[in-house]
Amino acid sequence: MGRGDNRSKRGKISSGTFGVSRPKKTRNAKKAKA
Repeated sequence: MGRGDNRSKRGKISSGTFGVSRPKKTRNAKKAKA
């Protein structure tokens, strides 16, 4: 649960990726980049 953790929302924001914990725009995006 930190900045470098790619499984958390904070880590995804810092690494610039999207996933289950951090969907892009649509609510229903199950797999974006995971």
